Amino acid sequence: MGIAPPAAGDILQRQPACLDGGLATPKFDASSAKPGDRSTERAGMTPGGFSASLIDRGYAAWNRLVASTRFQRWASGFPLTRPIARNRQRALFDLCAGFVYSQILLACVRLRLFDILQEGPQTVAALAPRLALSESATERLLAAAVSLRLVARRGAGRFGLGQLGAALAGNPAITAMVEHHTMLYADLGDPVALLRGEQAGTELGRYWPYAEREPGTAAPKPEQVASYTALMADSQPMIAAEVLDAYKLDRHRCLLDIGGGDGSFLAAAAACAPALRVILFDLPPVAERAKARFAAAGLGDRATAVGGDFRTDTLPPGADVVSLVRVIHDHDDATVMAVLRAIHAALPADGTLLVAEPMSGTPGAEPVGDAYFGFYLLAMGRGRPRTFGELSTMLRSAGFREIRLVSTRSPLLTRLITARP
Repeated sequence: MGIAPPAAGDILQRQPACLDGGLATPKFDASSAKPGDRSTERAGMTPGGFSASLIDRGYAAWNRLVASTRFQRWASGFPLTRPIARNRQRALFDLCAGFVYSQILLACVRLRLFDILQEGPQTVAALAPRLALSESATERLLAAAVSLRLVARRGAGRFGLGQLGAALAGNPAITAMVEHHTMLYADLGDPVALLRGEQAGTELGRYWPYAEREPGTAAPKPEQVASYTALMADSQPMIAAEVLDAYKLDRHRCLLDIGGGDGSFLAAAAACAPALRVILFDLPPVAERAKARFAAAGLGDRATAVGGDFRTDTLPPGADVVSLVRVIHDHDDATVMAVLRAIHAALPADGTLLVAEPMSGTPGAEPVGDAYFGFYLLAMGRGRPRTFGELSTMLRSAGFREIRLVSTRSPLLTRLITARP
């Protein structure tokens, strides 16, 4: 499984509606769509009937205008264009300063600033000794955190949690991921070398042992899977809530979760559907950790954890619904097609496949799928973000039909596809 990015939309811990009394009605935004259909296009023409070369010339002229310092000065001063110009300036500066912002967040997390401010507003004099910083350094950090809406001024020289800091406070999933990203930033120290494949190895490749492991080789040792399994478990409640609110599992008899980590998702699924049997299939040392979680959850005979490699081993039988939760984007196309075909062969005619993961091209969350996950997976060493259209094509090639995109509450966190064999 991959991980979810630490964005404002994914930091509210909540339970699935089936556990907190809410209602979750599945809604479909698309059905058996065929994205990328270009049947209306003619050679050299856009769908609107305009010459592609004419459109390109128009964009080139506009780009030359925007690049002109004279035009930029005019746009910044003219009342009607001033707000647009300033917003563009801010967006460009934020791209340049993004790493600095991330390190301010890291400092706040490591100093437990949000946990301390949960106790109530504090003055600089009160905070400095608790952060083990000088008062001037504390003031500098707080001013930076205020600008990022992590902290807010409360009057009388006091500081409290800001809008984003309040959502971060006491959230182990985001705290863990903020720390985790130090490895990603190390791998991105030379992004050009990463793109050219010139790095001998990456921090993320070593962190996720299955990323560098070839099929048929020995499984990772328990100590190798401990840290990434714990990281996945921290973020699973958010993802489980999205999936289980969007799709009712009580219509099924047995759920097989492939690459399910320590079983956090299956434990939540079993709580939502009391008659559902659950099976986890993951690498042997990971499956052992899932057995312990199932025992702690009191699932008894309802839950089984099977150790194996879905790239080479036969899938456990008996499930009428199979889930791939943040698994597909971690793997290259050949591996994805192999597991999809194996699932298609294992499911009964009335079975269902659930694919839950953040997707490329998600409206309103394009940077998450294409920028964040695009480069995270590049640093990890395999996999790529895919659009709904690409996933639909792969599912059809594996024999699936009735492919639908089911609405989730937070598409930035995960989208959900259902398919029938």
